[in-house]
Amino acid sequence: MSDQFWEVWPCHLTLGGRLIEIHSGLKPLPKSDRARSVMTAMADFIARSGFKPGDRLPAEREFMEGLAVGRSTVREVIRQLQALGVVESRKGSGTYLLRGVSADTVHMPLSFDSARLRDALLQTLDIRRGLEAEASAIAAVRRSDDDLKEIEVKLEAMEAVHHSEGTAGPQDLAFHLAVYDATHNPLFPQLLEQMREAFESFWEQPFERSDFARRSFPFHRELYDAIAARDAELARRKTLAILDIVEEDIKEMSQ
Repeated sequence: MSDQFWEVWPCHLTLGGRLIEIHSGLKPLPKSDRARSVMTAMADFIARSGFKPGDRLPAEREFMEGLAVGRSTVREVIRQLQALGVVESRKGSGTYLLRGVSADTVHMPLSFDSARLRDALLQTLDIRRGLEAEASAIAAVRRSDDDLKEIEVKLEAMEAVHHSEGTAGPQDLAFHLAVYDATHNPLFPQLLEQMREAFESFWEQPFERSDFARRSFPFHRELYDAIAARDAELARRKTLAILDIVEEDIKEMSQ
């Protein structure tokens, strides 16, 4: 397989006349904290291998084999790198580097004291209000028909899991990510990626309650309807209604 950027053999990569050993630069990772480790390893590999903006990166299978991880993990990290504006995936062509990157610049998660979960959740909630309410309003104005369809797909997936299991944390997050994407402002998903770990604490059954924020479920359909109607103010209000319920449950369940 070859093109103007690079050629791949089972263990080697040729870039601009230079031979790079893929598997010597990528080493298997421990099972714990896999996604973050893959993100760091891929960024470090890209930086050390001398890739330049415009270069095509190795195929997914090369990263899978070199890091000893599954395809879903590699694809999730590539999606995060896309959100950060580091790479671009072109259908039928591959993944291309958009700007220089290092392990120090791609992943800066928020930190908080897990022993004080209540305070941490309320702190992230303050940030969510500012970001998500505005993102919903902007999405209502800027969304395309394709964006709306994607939001609907994520909403229906969330509703299906919620009705069958009573909760749908990961699907809920995917719904909000689709709303962020519909803003067509790359800073929204970039900011969310930097805060992903703190936000995901909402979806780990805090306080050992599976019904956490369940009352907010119907408002997601109403938020979708507001975005479909291009009603920015209503979209903002529905987002704040969701987060108000989350705050109420945090305070009630942590007493």
